[in-house]
Amino acid sequence: MSHLDYEINKELGECYLFMGDLEKAEEYYQKAASSNGVHPDPYLGLATIAVHRGHLDAALHLYEKAADIQTDDKSLSGMALCKSEMGMEEEAFGHFAAALEKNPENMIALYGIIRLGHALNRLNEVIPHLESYLELDPHKHEIRFSLAGCKMSLGENGDARQHLERIVEADPENDAARQLLDQLREAA
Repeated sequence: MSHLDYEINKELGECYLFMGDLEKAEEYYQKAASSNGVHPDPYLGLATIAVHRGHLDAALHLYEKAADIQTDDKSLSGMALCKSEMGMEEEAFGHFAAALEKNPENMIALYGIIRLGHALNRLNEVIPHLESYLELDPHKHEIRFSLAGCKMSLGENGDARQHLERIVEADPENDAARQLLDQLREAA
């Protein structure tokens, strides 16, 4: 098959996946994968379908196959999600961290590493990823709020207060940040 055939099949797979037709999406992703095995995208699509069907072992295998072709933040995040769901949290944490090294703005990896950082008591390793994201998008209040929460959990209340004040200054209606800031002030 030509490169054009590959692109058409991949695009059709993406369209059908977006529309929720997993069978048609799978059919076109398989055509794309068989026509040109040097691109990770069909395997990422097939992995997404496997996740939707609850087949985590198959999804993990497909994410690994995509990573063998090209290791990027999507394949690493997919492997992390599967491993997290399978109870392999330490491995999942490492994959989320690797995904964020490749793309600090990967929200799936960011929220995944925050959750696992709390569960595994590894918040000190989460903070640099949150700070890297905020260097790129300093106005993302949800990430700054998460950073403040991590800092509070580690007893770094002064830093947490500064982040919360920055949120409240930019968004006075942010109730969660105001409440947490009030808690910090009362505790001081």
